[in-house]
Amino acid sequence: MTAVPARTGDRSARRRVGRGERAGRHVSAQRGERFPATFTTLGELALEGAAVSASASDLRSGETLVAIDDQIALPTVNLGTVLLLIEVSARLTNNDDSGYGILDKASQAQVGASGIWQHLEAPALPVGDLATLIGSSNDNLATNLLVQRVGLEAIRLRAETLGLKRTALLDLARDARGPDDAPQLSVGSTAELAWLFGALARGEIVDFTTSQRVLGWLSLNTDLSMVASAFGLDPLAHRQEDHAQLLVNKTGSDVGVRAEAGVLRGTRAGVSYAVTIQFEETTLASRLRVLGAMRTIGEELLDYVN
Repeated sequence: MTAVPARTGDRSARRRVGRGERAGRHVSAQRGERFPATFTTLGELALEGAAVSASASDLRSGETLVAIDDQIALPTVNLGTVLLLIEVSARLTNNDDSGYGILDKASQAQVGASGIWQHLEAPALPVGDLATLIGSSNDNLATNLLVQRVGLEAIRLRAETLGLKRTALLDLARDARGPDDAPQLSVGSTAELAWLFGALARGEIVDFTTSQRVLGWLSLNTDLSMVASAFGLDPLAHRQEDHAQLLVNKTGSDVGVRAEAGVLRGTRAGVSYAVTIQFEETTLASRLRVLGAMRTIGEELLDYVN
């Protein structure tokens, strides 16, 4: 179940993604022509040493639109908490007692970085509200309380039941990782993540009710800094159609990692997509280059759906 993330300097990944003349190993010529900037920009990053992975499929037909090293498992940071949300939602659907209750943040060691509950006065919140915090702001404190509530083993079994082999939530969120901790919060392959979001959009994950509840939590996501930066949506209010566009996405970010998966619907079509880039973040410019590449991917997805 647990996959070892590819290293940033993995030469085989760079060779597979970086050389334009080898693009046919991943997609047909027609598909490569449909997303030319995506292949160019990710190829350039790969040649510079980044590990890149991308997948996109048409929601209606299931046609693969982009497949760039989409089977490799890379760190996905908080993006992997979508598996936690699925498990929590399934328990709520089944009226499982572990899906309910009010959890006290005093019982959990503080963890910094993302999330807003650490800055709120409320000492305890219901399970559903914690899921909302995770969906909207990748709240680390809420993540850890819910992981402890349902258990990593249950989340692992749920992922296996869904057929996911390279995508997993491995640990709690931590400010620092020691030698006895999992090296990453989560890992995933973009092929599996793009499929997962497409299946959520079709109501196929566990059942329709469970899928819709997860989509509701994710629709509150405020991070539109990566692929979704190209869509022109209001990061604080995009649950309804905006210029005939509708987005549900989830992101993960850490030093040297940017990951996003989502579903975008437009006037003509819909797509499910996932992109992960692991890179050597030595300067602000290196981060901005990755974010710019992800925006380029978003621009071509936007063109496709419209």
